[in-house]
Amino acid sequence: MLLPKTGLLVLLFLCSTLALFAQQNISGKIRDAVNGKPIPGVTVRIQGTNRGAISDANGSYQLSLPSGNNTLLVSFTGYKTQTVKVTSGSNNVDITLEEDFARLDEIVVTGLATSVKRSNLANTVVTINANQLTGAAPAQTFDAALSGKVPGALITANSGAPGGGISVKMRGITSVFGNSQPLYVVDGIFFNNSSIPAGLNDVTGAATAGNPNNQDNPSSRIADLNPADIENIEVLKGASAAALYGAKAAAGVVIITTKKGRAGKTKVTVNHETGFAKVRHLMGIRTFNADRAADLAGAADNPDPVIQQRRQAFRDQYNAAATAGKIFNYEEEMYGETGLILNTGLSISGGSDKTTFYLAGNRRQEDGIVKNTGYFNNSARVNIDHKLTDFISLAVTMNYIHSNADRGLTNNDNNGVTYGVALSSTPDFVDLHPNALGEYPRNPFAASNPLETRDKMENNEMTNRFVGGANLDVRLQQSKTSTTKFIGRGGVDYFNYKTAALFPRDLQFEENALQGHSIQGNTNNINTNLAGFLANTFSPGENLSLTSTVGATLETGYFDNIVTVATNLVSGQSNLDASANTATRQFRQKYRDNGIFIQEDLSLLDAITLSGGVRFDRSTNNGNYKKYYVFPKAAASWNIARMKFWKVDAIQSLKLRAAYGQSANVPPYGSKFTAMLGSNIGGYPGVLVDNLLGNPDIKPERQAEFETGLDISAWQGRVNLEATYYNKRIQDVLLRHALPGSSGYANEWKNSGDLRNKGIELGLTVIPINNKYVKWSSTFNWWRNRSKVTKLLIPAYAIGAFGNSLGTFYLEEGEPATQIKGTVGSDLKLIGNSEPKFQMSFFDEITFFKDFTLRFLVHWKKGGDNINLTQLLTDLGQTSFDYDDILHGQKAGVYRTGAGDASIYVQDASYVRIREIGLYYNVPVKNTKVVKGVRLGVSANNFFTWTNYVGYDPEVSNFGSNTITTSTSRGSNGLSTGVDVTPFPASKRASFHVAVDF
Repeated sequence: MLLPKTGLLVLLFLCSTLALFAQQNISGKIRDAVNGKPIPGVTVRIQGTNRGAISDANGSYQLSLPSGNNTLLVSFTGYKTQTVKVTSGSNNVDITLEEDFARLDEIVVTGLATSVKRSNLANTVVTINANQLTGAAPAQTFDAALSGKVPGALITANSGAPGGGISVKMRGITSVFGNSQPLYVVDGIFFNNSSIPAGLNDVTGAATAGNPNNQDNPSSRIADLNPADIENIEVLKGASAAALYGAKAAAGVVIITTKKGRAGKTKVTVNHETGFAKVRHLMGIRTFNADRAADLAGAADNPDPVIQQRRQAFRDQYNAAATAGKIFNYEEEMYGETGLILNTGLSISGGSDKTTFYLAGNRRQEDGIVKNTGYFNNSARVNIDHKLTDFISLAVTMNYIHSNADRGLTNNDNNGVTYGVALSSTPDFVDLHPNALGEYPRNPFAASNPLETRDKMENNEMTNRFVGGANLDVRLQQSKTSTTKFIGRGGVDYFNYKTAALFPRDLQFEENALQGHSIQGNTNNINTNLAGFLANTFSPGENLSLTSTVGATLETGYFDNIVTVATNLVSGQSNLDASANTATRQFRQKYRDNGIFIQEDLSLLDAITLSGGVRFDRSTNNGNYKKYYVFPKAAASWNIARMKFWKVDAIQSLKLRAAYGQSANVPPYGSKFTAMLGSNIGGYPGVLVDNLLGNPDIKPERQAEFETGLDISAWQGRVNLEATYYNKRIQDVLLRHALPGSSGYANEWKNSGDLRNKGIELGLTVIPINNKYVKWSSTFNWWRNRSKVTKLLIPAYAIGAFGNSLGTFYLEEGEPATQIKGTVGSDLKLIGNSEPKFQMSFFDEITFFKDFTLRFLVHWKKGGDNINLTQLLTDLGQTSFDYDDILHGQKAGVYRTGAGDASIYVQDASYVRIREIGLYYNVPVKNTKVVKGVRLGVSANNFFTWTNYVGYDPEVSNFGSNTITTSTSRGSNGLSTGVDVTPFPASKRASFHVAVDF
């Protein structure tokens, strides 16, 4: 019995030996074609199979091939995909890769589960890589890092408060009261970007007059994301590109891919940034003398003896202050702090052919330019990719974030308590500083002492957030001509958001009123998204490929916000129960959306691409929650330079493209219902009917967009041009309009109009110099948008800002949606437009002597008006820096406030800004096995700005981005960008960077 078994073993051994002889083992190095540097992470795959290898840190690879002639496909992001023929008997195959300047081989997302090479793309999709995002001068938050980098977008910093707060509008106004911010998708997970008010209106009274919209200036939750974790961003700006995201894609889609590990030796990278932040610009203050101080009490020729007595008192007060050397620049004292920036990150990545991993942690701390303000962010990320078998792979991502921001007290208020509003009426000869006992004097010129408010109050936002998801990829079938995959995807985004606003009872504005405020909010929010897709690729020949995709999605959300306001506090206490009075309000919302879609993509001759698809969507926020709305899309591109008849060698790509698509914006939660508001009636609990009437027939705002363009790549990708024209129409725009008093309601939700946006986007990238000593890449982008109200079923009306006398956004059929009207004399006239005439950006990167890199981004915004009510307040308070300049025969401050002309405060907010500039040096590392690389750099962010705008910054918005609409707030609207009311001033920052690779 032993002999047969022994013979079988011998036979198996011989077969194995023969199989080994049938294999061809090759190895080699992969290098950059220009500078000869090794390229790690390159994929080398045997054509027609799933067998391959990945180059290591030295660019080396090893691979076993079947005997005979073989073809290798060599690919790596940023380089041209190369085909290499390997003949029988070859053992060493070195490969050089050429940089893909035009990024024609770059893979771009075209659907929820499909992608295409950029050379065949039928839409314009902006791609931002890690170097472009944070490689020059890192911004404070992720959303701020997008500024100036997305053609077709208007990105505005609402204020300079620590923790961010950014408004992003893609291709114009897409909604008035609905969501006007893009959908953010991080590794397939829908990332919540809510802005949640902290209840400051209970103290400021900002929404009690002029405009009921929220003005708490909260941060945007997308700011939680750590920019250093991001590998790549794709921005789908139009409905034609984003249609398969259905009812969430009206304002565009930002697809974010975070970093992943690569097979090979484990890589450890430590990054550290140390820097400072300073106020970008101060408006300046009025220089007083005895006469000007006296004028604060009234005119010199006023016969009223009380006025004359006050004039003399102010004159004496000024003289005493000047004699004592107590003339103060409170603007500089309030906003003149130097904030320390400390940012440290650690990442570990690596893995094998089966499993790769990426682990990262980051700690960022930044002090504000106002005392007792600052931003703190800790984050940890784990990304793991694992091949369970040759045909099943699983990717898991997890991200934990803890952020903490002290944002101070700025923006509009009607009670004179925010820093800027109080300072606007406070002259420089009043001493507001505490005495030896720490007692602050009362401010006779305002309702508050802003120094006391700054030193004693608290406005804190704290977030704990977990974002996690998984992606399962199963190859169900594969043959020479067909591959079928199942892709399952799921994600969860949960955050707990706490706000704490404390105003002690001994503050000037609290001592005679409500005796202190403690306002504490607690919000829990969870969003989930599930999706399943079947995708089949059929390629009967080299010149034809068909990809069919079918899938279904499900998204849910639950939001629970509780705010408790306590007044009449026990001295020195902040607990809600250490008070005489408390009031609690709660707002909850739920939604459930689901969709079904199909898509077909055809590629012919690697030159012609046709794509078509349709999505069916429904949402519980719609009036009829059972109804599916249909959103089709279609796209075509023809790369003429890929055709056989093309003979112009200098032009490698000449692509014509056109696309059409529809998407939507679901109505705000509760718009189909009439809310019931809690009330205390005679000491008994009860409810009152809200004065905003819901509409059970409410429909989504529907968007249809046509886009066409031309892309040219010439001279081996060293010159690339992209030109796009779009026409976007928004139907069934959701508005709130007035009802007659006899109805018992003030306003009603209604689909009441149509909008249109037309625009042009141009992009040019050139590589003027490219040799082993110097490489210079320059990208120029130019874009403009024009909006119009094409239909309005209700009378024209003012919306946003604070009324006709100060300038207000005005919806009117046949006119731009962003027009600003105001009273000039007794007439209501067009006095401005918040939309820029155009925007332009220049991004240049110069590498010289291999190891030095200079990058800078210049952004030019031409036109676009702000309603500058900060200057109005300083004029009214007689503290404007130019108050005493002569204008039309009067003091400028007197003339502006008395002219009866709202256009005076509607001002051009054009600027030219060097958003980012950085110089980095790769330190040559030799004779060490531990340290693989060292990188040093210096950078500046928003350090240089040229503008004629009279204000702290031309980028500003009192109303911020869209906020959650709570029971006490109407949220914000998509037209309110550019309202300037004493914001937290913008800052500029400079940093030193060091990074070490192990």
